[in-house]
Amino acid sequence: MTDDNPLLPFIDACRRNGLDPGPMDPATLAPASLLRVDVSQWLELAQAAKSAGLRWCAFWAGEYGTDMEAYSCMERAGAYLILRCRFGREQALPSLAPVFPSADRPERHARDLLGIVFKDQPDERRWTRHHAWKATEHPLRSDFHAQPPGPTPADHEYPFVTAHGPGIVEIPVGPVHAGVIEPGHFRFQAMGEIILNLEERLGYVHKGIEKAAVGRDANGLARLAGRISGDSTVAHGWAACQALERAAQIDVPRRALWLRAVLAERERVANHLGDIGAICNDAAFAFAQYQLTRLREDSLRENATVFGHRLLMDCVIPGGVAGDITADQARDMRNNAITLAAEVKQVIQILEDSESLEDRLMRTGRLAPELAAELGVIGFAGRASGQVYDVRADAPYAPYDQFEVRVPHYRAGDVAARAKVRSEEITVSLEMMARLLDSLPNGPCRTPWHAPAQACAGLGIVEGWRGEILSYVSLDEHGQVTRFFPRDPSWLIWPALELCVQGNIVPDFPLCNKSMNGSYSGHDL
Repeated sequence: MTDDNPLLPFIDACRRNGLDPGPMDPATLAPASLLRVDVSQWLELAQAAKSAGLRWCAFWAGEYGTDMEAYSCMERAGAYLILRCRFGREQALPSLAPVFPSADRPERHARDLLGIVFKDQPDERRWTRHHAWKATEHPLRSDFHAQPPGPTPADHEYPFVTAHGPGIVEIPVGPVHAGVIEPGHFRFQAMGEIILNLEERLGYVHKGIEKAAVGRDANGLARLAGRISGDSTVAHGWAACQALERAAQIDVPRRALWLRAVLAERERVANHLGDIGAICNDAAFAFAQYQLTRLREDSLRENATVFGHRLLMDCVIPGGVAGDITADQARDMRNNAITLAAEVKQVIQILEDSESLEDRLMRTGRLAPELAAELGVIGFAGRASGQVYDVRADAPYAPYDQFEVRVPHYRAGDVAARAKVRSEEITVSLEMMARLLDSLPNGPCRTPWHAPAQACAGLGIVEGWRGEILSYVSLDEHGQVTRFFPRDPSWLIWPALELCVQGNIVPDFPLCNKSMNGSYSGHDL
């Protein structure tokens, strides 16, 4: 390990605490360094990582023969570290939630689906198990046998946190909402209109993604990954394909990588346009929604014309992309990106000149930088609260390693800051799109997929429009999936929403929620 390696502070912290982490494996799950640890060191090494300034990213687990295997991924300055621990099925794994608060829900998810026992886990309530199976049944275990589908009993006994006192009211919202959105339950405690506390109950769109992945081939997994969260089909598809390609040691053609980036930037622009408009509409500034939705629609129609799907579904495939573009299409997309940038600039200027809109958005839903850092919040939500991290810039993958990626960021942490980051990211993405199309390499747009000769695993890490997406894939000797875990940014965004609404008025919750925009589907695997 070189002296400039960002993980050196972790090694130093281990040594100061009398820990011997052992040798790191930089190849098995590249670009992350893999550290195999004993269950007795699991918690202590996580504490050392926290003291060394590592950001917690993800937790997942699975079966390993007759035992269990747990993974915890952390990051510092673009360098990723994964702790891997094997332990007996009846053995308790120390909870990392007291060290990294965002590990709470993923651990509860693993407990529900795999039956893992966590020692000192601060929240014993189930998370993913909505009465669809017995408390003694764990769907991700190989010995689980699904029963014929039938009505699932109502989940009306979840023990929400309660508050008591004169003037305190409890407001339940959802899980079914008035809008055409996915289900999620929000339980508010308020004093008058001031929100004292918000607790979320998610999992209503649990789809069994991890179970459905098992036994699929590479193409089948890519199709599944593209349906984890429909607004992030490119990002999830790319992360899964990246993991597959690293596992099978397949080199993707340069032209395909450039086209993947074009697709990802188009996805980013479309979602930011829609969300900024929705934020403004919730503040009764409908003009912005009209105009930005119109611009988004133009972009989606171009997607359908050039790539065959408005939301770019199934455009990213193992080994490359599903279809190529012509020189005329590349030229038209580049020119349209320049035109779109000019129109967006005009609309954003109108928004910034509106004092009433600014007054509604500024200081609303503030997430302090300290809280954002503690929760490991990423993407535009994190960058609006001082967390300046973007995989494209800080841990670049091809083709972003060939370009300088500007990362807009602020520290105010309010709705206005999140909208500002989003608007500037639109500009960055449109500029990046033009550069990608100008430098589009010649050559094929895909490499034929070939199954690996032996069992293997791979890790994909890409920057989706919500932020960093991680995908872990393991394959058997026949190239079939044995484990798939995709970590959507929403796992880290939803807990932040609970904190940023405290002290705000109830009518401002839609503003806070839209500005964060966690994905129900991306979270509810």
